[in-house]
Amino acid sequence: MSKINIGRAVQNILPRTNSYTPLVEVIVNAIESIEEISRENNGKVEILVLRSDHAKIEGGLHTVEGFEIRDNGIGFSNDHRESFDTLYTDQKIEKGGRGFGRFVCLKHFDDFQIESVYESDEGRLMSRTFSVGRRHEIIEDEKVGSARSTDTGTTVRLFGPRGRTYFDLRLSTIAKVLVQRLLPFLVEEEFACPEIALSEEDGSETIILNRYLRFIEEIDQGRCSFDLPSISPQEEFYVRTFKIYEPRDLTSQISLVAHRREVSETPLKRYIPEFEDAFYEDNDKERKYVVRAYVFGDYLDCHVSVERGGFRFGTDPESHAPIGKKDIESNVAEIARDAIGGDFLDRRIKKREHVQQHVNTEAPWLKSVLGQSDLAELRWNASPDEIERFLHAEKLAQEHDIRKGIDEVMFGGSLDTVEADVTEIVRRASEKSKDDLVRYIAFRRSILELFEKSFERGEHEKYLTEEVVHNIIFPWSRDSESSSFDDHNLWIIDERQNFSNHLSSDKPLGGGSLGQSGLSVYDNRVLFRGEEAEANPITIFAFKCPGDENFVRNDHHDNPVEQMIRYARDIRNGKCKTPNGRPIQVTQNTPAHGYIVCDPTREFENWLLESRSFTPTPDGLGWFQWISDNKLYIEVLSWEKVLRDAEMRNRVFFKRLGSG
Repeated sequence: MSKINIGRAVQNILPRTNSYTPLVEVIVNAIESIEEISRENNGKVEILVLRSDHAKIEGGLHTVEGFEIRDNGIGFSNDHRESFDTLYTDQKIEKGGRGFGRFVCLKHFDDFQIESVYESDEGRLMSRTFSVGRRHEIIEDEKVGSARSTDTGTTVRLFGPRGRTYFDLRLSTIAKVLVQRLLPFLVEEEFACPEIALSEEDGSETIILNRYLRFIEEIDQGRCSFDLPSISPQEEFYVRTFKIYEPRDLTSQISLVAHRREVSETPLKRYIPEFEDAFYEDNDKERKYVVRAYVFGDYLDCHVSVERGGFRFGTDPESHAPIGKKDIESNVAEIARDAIGGDFLDRRIKKREHVQQHVNTEAPWLKSVLGQSDLAELRWNASPDEIERFLHAEKLAQEHDIRKGIDEVMFGGSLDTVEADVTEIVRRASEKSKDDLVRYIAFRRSILELFEKSFERGEHEKYLTEEVVHNIIFPWSRDSESSSFDDHNLWIIDERQNFSNHLSSDKPLGGGSLGQSGLSVYDNRVLFRGEEAEANPITIFAFKCPGDENFVRNDHHDNPVEQMIRYARDIRNGKCKTPNGRPIQVTQNTPAHGYIVCDPTREFENWLLESRSFTPTPDGLGWFQWISDNKLYIEVLSWEKVLRDAEMRNRVFFKRLGSG
């Protein structure tokens, strides 16, 4: 007799099997054993849960150490015994038997024993007991003799979980797992499934799995099927969709079935995000359910793996398997979606309303993007970040389509033949431009809110540092060589500064010490049409921290007006250079504009009016003066005025945004 290396056979089993796979294999064998003896009315399978004697773990329950499965089927006759002792037996091949289930049991359990009563060829009841070996013999320690029992049947004992094999603790949870795995047997119309009872070993609790069907309801869709192209040339798959009530932590799944056994499961949310959470029937919070779609077909039966832990085809089509898992499951997902109808549509509507609400209130610049977006792949209860990431990806895709459309028009023929296309492209491009403008307006609103917050008093009645306020307007110790156009917010003070081409913040131009915290702008405005660069005005900013009153006296060192005059003079006298070391193109006649932003005290206000003859602005929050000998126009602005004026200039846009 040839020897079998059982250890290698077990070792080569793919990791796709799980802890429940061997238990389901034994139960199915029990069901088929009963079917073989034609016990239509009194067939029964009993499953005893064997628990550890060690300390209780959860809710007073011990860990599960194994199972004892009893049936009143045909038993291990001589033919069945020879089949069991044959590797890859074909005895039950017409029922999908792979002749490999016993090795799957050895992969997950240390101890695998069988005790059976069968009817001999002479009509006598005989007993057969043996252990399943792990070395070279499948059947070990076999004993055969007369039976004391009055009926046939088999008891299989699986004990001692191996490796990562573990089971749920609660009997009800184990029952639900088994019902889902065995549902094709339980609901088959042309098959009378025997009673399947799951019990604690001490008899303290019993659950009849067949009765668990009261928590399961098949959705009537008639015979729901679809075809996929294959070698044959078409393969038919049919789907039965169920609602599982009181699901607890269960989720909606697609179950691929081979020979009435569930082989693989895939979350439905992978194809349709709305299936991520349980549903409520007709919005009734007491009728919670998930969906389970079971898929059947000859293609699945033919391609199931030998250990029945998966299929011999991949996610995508392959040469030996022209239909991939994704092809099958994507079709099933659509069937499941249609099966629950209204409940699904309600969720999809709520998803769009949820996204629309976020866009309306937090991201109005994405309105036109949303209008042209299919939200099918977005999670139905997506977070704000997820919504914006999704819509930004959609925006890029839509802009790509617009550019592609423009290229097609430009290189595809005369405009006379594509008038409708041009109109549509221009409309879509215009919408995208408006979206960008809305986003910029929303950005300005946020900056002004942050700006206002920056000069409020803190917990200890202290203002934020000058650096914090400074950074909002322009990054501290940066210049136009190290800052991009978008890095500054000089528009808060003067809209014209958006178009400056040289900036330096608190970095002495040309390396000299200027003795102040300030910001200078060498202005080359977009609208300037003069040929002489020297005619472009120089703009100088000086900021004083909110609440700072140390600069108010006539001290030329601290007085910001005197600092600005001195700074402008140094620039005219060539003491300062651009960040790249080039001379600043100025003359004695180049106009200069200076802004001083501070919290003016009464003493400083009096000094401006009496010593420098500054003129107050109508609102009393600012002062201005033309200093002719320096060709310098200075404005002294309070922080409050800067904020008010910026809000006033932008208010009309904020109103259109829905926030002003």
